[in-house]
Amino acid sequence: MFKLFLISVLFMLSTLSQAFTKIQSIEGITEYQLNNGLQILLVPDASKPSTTVNMTYRVGSRHERYGHTGMAHLLEHLVFRGTERYPDALQQFSEKGLNANGSTNTDRTNYYAIFSADADTLKWYLRWQADVMQNLHISSEDLKKEVDIVLNERERSQNNPMQVLFERIKSSAYHWSNAGTPIIGSPDDLKAMQASELQRFYHTYYQPDNATLVIAGSFDEAQTLEFIEEVFSSIPKPARTLEEPPTLEPVQDGERNIILRQTGNMPFVANAYHIPSAAHPDYVALDMAVNILSDRPSGLLYRQLVQDQKIAANTFGLVHTQYHSGLAFFGAQLSDNKDIDQASKQLNTLLEDLATHPISEDELQRARTYWLNQWQKLYANTEHLGIGLSEAIAAGDWRLFFLERDYVKNVSLVEVQQTAEHYFVPSNRISGQYIPTEKTPRAPKIERPNLTQLFADYKGDSSHQLIEAFDTSADNIQTQTRQGSITLDNGTIQYALLPKPTRGNRVFANYRIKFSELNQLSNQATLSSFAASLISSGTDELSQQDIQDKVDELNGSLSYHISGNQLVVSLSTTQEYLSELLSFSLSLIQKANYPEQELTNFITQVRRAIKANSEEPASKAAHALNHYLSNFKPNDFRYVANPEEQLKAIEHITQDKLLAFNRKNFAAGNIDVSIVGAFEPEQIIQTLRQEISQWKKAPTYRYIADPYGEYAPKEFVIKTPEKANAILIGKLLLPIQNNDMDFPALVVANHLLGGSEASRLFQAVRADKGLSYSVNSGINASSFEPSAEWTIQAIYSPANREIVKKIVIDTVKQVVDDGFTQEELDKGIAAIINLRALARAQDNVLSSTWLRYLESGRDFTWNKAFEEKVKALTLTEINRVTRKYLTIEKMSMAFAGDF
Repeated sequence: MFKLFLISVLFMLSTLSQAFTKIQSIEGITEYQLNNGLQILLVPDASKPSTTVNMTYRVGSRHERYGHTGMAHLLEHLVFRGTERYPDALQQFSEKGLNANGSTNTDRTNYYAIFSADADTLKWYLRWQADVMQNLHISSEDLKKEVDIVLNERERSQNNPMQVLFERIKSSAYHWSNAGTPIIGSPDDLKAMQASELQRFYHTYYQPDNATLVIAGSFDEAQTLEFIEEVFSSIPKPARTLEEPPTLEPVQDGERNIILRQTGNMPFVANAYHIPSAAHPDYVALDMAVNILSDRPSGLLYRQLVQDQKIAANTFGLVHTQYHSGLAFFGAQLSDNKDIDQASKQLNTLLEDLATHPISEDELQRARTYWLNQWQKLYANTEHLGIGLSEAIAAGDWRLFFLERDYVKNVSLVEVQQTAEHYFVPSNRISGQYIPTEKTPRAPKIERPNLTQLFADYKGDSSHQLIEAFDTSADNIQTQTRQGSITLDNGTIQYALLPKPTRGNRVFANYRIKFSELNQLSNQATLSSFAASLISSGTDELSQQDIQDKVDELNGSLSYHISGNQLVVSLSTTQEYLSELLSFSLSLIQKANYPEQELTNFITQVRRAIKANSEEPASKAAHALNHYLSNFKPNDFRYVANPEEQLKAIEHITQDKLLAFNRKNFAAGNIDVSIVGAFEPEQIIQTLRQEISQWKKAPTYRYIADPYGEYAPKEFVIKTPEKANAILIGKLLLPIQNNDMDFPALVVANHLLGGSEASRLFQAVRADKGLSYSVNSGINASSFEPSAEWTIQAIYSPANREIVKKIVIDTVKQVVDDGFTQEELDKGIAAIINLRALARAQDNVLSSTWLRYLESGRDFTWNKAFEEKVKALTLTEINRVTRKYLTIEKMSMAFAGDF
């Protein structure tokens, strides 16, 4: 079979059109170039039937002129308005079941779509990409709508003081180049923007010689190349020559300081330092240094500021990469009554005197292991890889994705230590404090790397392998999944195990431990949540860092959380480590000892989060509705506590109580396990039997009901001063279960009303009026009882509260009165079926779905039957169900913002 495959590939290459030039192949990625300059990267992966298409244009905010900021991002929005041939692209994407979007940063703009593998869908989307490369016409009317939407998007970001401070720091870091210009642009520039100016910007940069097309996943390579030639080769290579802006940022000549005053959140301090681009040899050493210094809980910043000096509740660090140069960010979230000057001074001292606190070989190895694990996860997921390559392209060359990995593997402790000491100096700092010095050391001058020399002999790692295709139809998933149970003396384990080929031999596992019943859990909601979240905080033998190191060593991820009276565990790793990581995750549950120091740190962080979140419009609106639409008493496990009650409940959490709750409830009796990916089922069954057979038995599990209740509609208007973005949340409880005969029609009706970019609400509020960046509706129903909720949500400028409210209500009423059209129904059903097919192509989604089915006694025959019911729906049924359930007059609504 391999021989036949090789022959077909060689034949394809030998017959490649003269419009193409094959450039190179590295680790499963093959580069071609059309004669007009369009760069093409093909990343075949037949292991799951989805396709990702990503077009990256090498234009971002740094290419804008003074007085014309925000053009690149605004143009991204307008592309989705469509062309004459493809009007309203977002609606068409939704109708075809594409998960599509775009993004803009300093150096690039990209447009991507993920969809269930289908040659016709691929051709349609490539036609759209080719059309918007040539035929976008920007009208003044569309420009005005999108400007209002972008302004609303900007207002949303202004609600977050940390995000605002980062924007200010970045602006202060760049005095001579446009690298510090906010991507979203100046409000005045946006309001003054002319369609003709944006049209010129579009024609300059949206050209084949300035673009890279990435196609990743399942597709026919030969047919795809032929079609790319058909739709793109006719686009001429432009006569203009793009030149890099000549102005580069000089070495910073002194400390720069920003002070921000804004309502809400908790105090924090942050530092930034200029660093080179990702192509520079120093970059990886600095990336490692940032990861090491900001690691939690073993990093220098966390140990000194949180654990020892108790100045801060949390610390962080990250690198912000750009084409010419980037920034390394560090920060500390402070507690209520701490001195911000002292915190800033301590942060400066720790970062700028690393000779006193040298980095160790163990710290470097830990950071290296974690970084390479994250890289491997990205490389193994072609959907993420297809989109993620945009960042390497923006940094100068797609091969940087591999070269950076090679640098990480080989960087030495001496390089990391010395490079950090060279760049993390006072004169290279932008922070919240100004500290003058008489003698100022200078950072090294950042030289632009010669990419041609850098990649002259680069070949990459040739050990990659192609994976065979897997049929993700409901029938095949049902057939290939091994279902059964393990009967032990202390209880039963139900399992659904789906072994299948995956890229990188990745595997996703979920399990739930069910315990106790409602009357035994009074006043224990917060306790149960802490008991789950802190399982990884330590055991008698292992510290929190030891546990994280072990998970990283096993190339994995591991998390615990509470869902009702169930402990839910999610983990991911590769085939060779699955059994060991699964065993490790189970042993942690039994051995968790909730160390006092980690509990104290976690409580501090949770308090800070509660206080910060309590000022947010979305949080206030959601709590008002959830509290009103329930009648549980404060001691009830299901009670919706307000922030003050949450803070009070935390005061009673102790190590002894956590241990007692864990040992009593996180035990055997009723356990469900679902695993999808590359693994051996017999080995996993043996691991489960060995680990759990010795456990004590948990209190008998009984499902905790969340029954439907009727509540009179009520409106809440909640003022949140100095929050630039407002929110509307509406909620209506419904007496329906997800196996009700009306439920398939209700799902489709909600999709048509507010579940997609083609929906009535999206078109009315965003597309037509430009009043909101995000508006949607959702339906969620129980599998166990007739209890559901229908929600509507929109963000908007506070001044537009009444008009947004009116449009939402009028839109729903019009649908109830007049019904949907047959065309809407046909497109909506097709989109839902396509999106469900795409979901089945995600291994993590399959694992989560099987876990739900194990609890509800269902399987993928139910999944298939549900889709058949959706396909068979008539317009009469849809409109009847809409009128029966979606009565907005009965909906309670909360409006929160600075009104």
